[in-house]
Amino acid sequence: MSELRELLAELTRELCEVRSPVGEEGPLAERLARRPGAERIGNSVVLGRAAGARPAVVLFGHIDTVPVQEGDFPARRAGGRVHGRGASDMKGALALMLTLWDRLDRAKLAVDLVCVFYDREEGPYEQSGLGPLLEARSDLRRASLGLCLEPTDLALQVGCCGSLHATLSFVGRSAHSARPWQGKNAVHEAGPLLEHLRGLRPREVAFGELMYREVMSVTRIEGFTGRNVVPARCDLNLNFRFAPGRTVEQAEVEVRALAQRFGAECLITDRAPAGPVVLDNPFVRKLRALSGVPVEAKQAWTDVARLGMAGIPAANFGPGEQAQAHQKGESCSEEALERGYLLLQRFLTEAA
Repeated sequence: MSELRELLAELTRELCEVRSPVGEEGPLAERLARRPGAERIGNSVVLGRAAGARPAVVLFGHIDTVPVQEGDFPARRAGGRVHGRGASDMKGALALMLTLWDRLDRAKLAVDLVCVFYDREEGPYEQSGLGPLLEARSDLRRASLGLCLEPTDLALQVGCCGSLHATLSFVGRSAHSARPWQGKNAVHEAGPLLEHLRGLRPREVAFGELMYREVMSVTRIEGFTGRNVVPARCDLNLNFRFAPGRTVEQAEVEVRALAQRFGAECLITDRAPAGPVVLDNPFVRKLRALSGVPVEAKQAWTDVARLGMAGIPAANFGPGEQAQAHQKGESCSEEALERGYLLLQRFLTEAA
């Protein structure tokens, strides 16, 4: 095993040992903030500055994870993989960022390198630490390219789908379940909408060579009063993933129209914009040419969207595995950590 791979794998394991589920990132932020020159803003930490004298590439990594699951601790290494909560999403990427920062001769790079570690990505859009961080550090808006090191299996994933959550409510009338005709079953009232969604095919939206798929899914349903009571209310959480090019306002109009069509009340509870597709960005083209990695549409939401709203062209590129994100027994490949480091090292050295 190479010295580099050993370094990256062991640092990933150490980071996984620091518990940081969303909302509890303080201990990890404190550890990161000990590095020389680090600036801590809330529970976010920044290394470097986009000074403006040369192009800047900013690497973004969130330090929080989804809630801890059984078997996450202690973190361990086995079979060429690091096992632990956040290994793929995205503490392996954090280890890669820290190692790039420590090992590269930043004065000789083709670009200014900035590493951003931020909190609360896994929570609601409005609570993310990245918004306040971008307000506090206006220099980041000068970036020529932002890279979110989300798990992409080392593919370059451009743009991202937007995400809208809404509560769709059906109102009925309670009754004894032995005499349902005396009431109105709100769960049954939701049936036509559920049947419609079951047969709804993804809507494909093309941007050049990339294809995004717009989908609607019910991810939660509640309609329980008692085992022998006809439910008087049924609430569904509807998640609409919409393609770049559609605004959150347009997505909201579509969801409200769907609710009205099937007789449901509609309350929008969370919405996040789609990310712009930046295939024509010169630094994206350079990364693509130097790395030779696949280029894909991001069929999910990431902070590429928030960065785009701040005027920062951005894409997703990380060593974690998409199939491992949020899974029980999460792990990441030590080989992918090393390969990701070497690809980004070449890009940062030769990008200009």
